Amino acid sequence: MKSKLINESPKTFVLIFETGDEVMEGLKSFAESYSITAASFKAIGAFSKAELGFYDMQRKEYEPIRIDEQVEVLSIIGDVSLLETKRIIHAHAVVGKRDGSAHGGHLLKAWVRPTLEVILIESPAYLDREMNNEVGIPLIKL
Repeated sequence: MKSKLINESPKTFVLIFETGDEVMEGLKSFAESYSITAASFKAIGAFSKAELGFYDMQRKEYEPIRIDEQVEVLSIIGDVSLLETKRIIHAHAVVGKRDGSAHGGHLLKAWVRPTLEVILIESPAYLDREMNNEVGIPLIKL
């Protein structure tokens, strides 16, 4: 993955993922390297394969939706926040298959082919998450 700061206020980065890069680990590594504690991002591009998730409220876990083929990334939208001192990357994605059908969900893992273009904008204040035991996931606390 390559990155470049394109604006100082608010800090805005372009991240370019290349073939074989895993998206969620790349985003987390970038956020840690640049000490980003709050940001929003959006992306377009393509994946060779991906794992999306649908959150099952009864079981309090993500049900995997495996995509084992080349797809267009129609949209990714997400944020960076903190859970105690740990950076959390929360992203949802919609991907399009060759036949025009779309699949979407929580982005768990994805491998890029040939590129993914991400615009990440740092927020001026940090976002904190705290575990919500009722739903079983960490939610942003205001």
